[in-house]
Amino acid sequence: MTTREGVTTSATDGPTPPAQPTPRRRASGRLEALALPLTWLAVIIVFSIIETDTFFTSANASSILASQAVLVVVTLGLIVPLIAGDFDLSIGAVVGVSALTVAILNVQHGWNIWAAIVAALLIGAVIGLVNGLLTVLLGIESLIVTLGMSTLLAGIALWISAANTITGVDETLSDIVITYRLFGIPMAFYYAIAFALILWYVFSFTPLGQRLLVVGRNREVARLSGIRVSTLRIGALMTSSLVAALGGVLTAGTSGSAGPTTGLDLMLPAFAAAFLGSTTIKPGRFNPWGTVIAVYFLVTGITGLQLLGLQSFVQNIFYGVALILAVSFSQIIRRRKMSRST
Repeated sequence: MTTREGVTTSATDGPTPPAQPTPRRRASGRLEALALPLTWLAVIIVFSIIETDTFFTSANASSILASQAVLVVVTLGLIVPLIAGDFDLSIGAVVGVSALTVAILNVQHGWNIWAAIVAALLIGAVIGLVNGLLTVLLGIESLIVTLGMSTLLAGIALWISAANTITGVDETLSDIVITYRLFGIPMAFYYAIAFALILWYVFSFTPLGQRLLVVGRNREVARLSGIRVSTLRIGALMTSSLVAALGGVLTAGTSGSAGPTTGLDLMLPAFAAAFLGSTTIKPGRFNPWGTVIAVYFLVTGITGLQLLGLQSFVQNIFYGVALILAVSFSQIIRRRKMSRST
């Protein structure tokens, strides 16, 4: 055996191939990837036994699936910049401004609902573009830029709404979001699943998705490989804001109204679900299906605890603990993968 430039060779066999995963390691990897779905199933079973009359009902299942559609959509948009290594703390505020745009233009100014929706989405895209340009061109941390943008947008929402809730959004939007149902579940849920399917396809089968993954792993390597890192980072932040604006449109359709604080409570659950989702399906990587499972795992636990009589404060506690644990597990998995690769 001889060693040349760190590669072990043999006179007859050539370079020694990398060690293949053992059956035990493969089984451990599968169990790790399925830990959250199995835990979710266990939570459903436990609460179904304890609260059979209230939890284990089709009405409760439909409510859980439909009520979290906006959170699913917003979190799926959030994982795009997270995959590229950037944070977007402005998503909740973008949801609120988007919903208010739809409500103000449609109710107070008489715009057609579809024109109001297009305006809201354009505003979301512009906000994302500003976030991206400030982050990439000026070299400011995305965490700081988007936190400042969130505060700015919260102030704008308070200003344009005059601190009032605007009601009476065209029922056409409500019809396509919650009134129309398939198998007893409002269409909002199916929109969220369709978006998850699109993201899964992009990240799994397209060059764009693969380049974004490379950017998130090592920007310098990506740059040396000819990938337009700056363009992809700006595009990722634009995507996040555009999807958050779509979440605002769904919010306006769900409630038929919008107020100055609409959407602000989505940031913590979105980050908790995004990081928790990165511990399942493809552990160590933000991924669409893990995100969807994480959202519904969290809301299932919260719903079950509230049905047991716990007050609404349990929601913040649950999301806070979930975020801390999810980030911790995500780091542990990432370090374990790095140690295995080396």
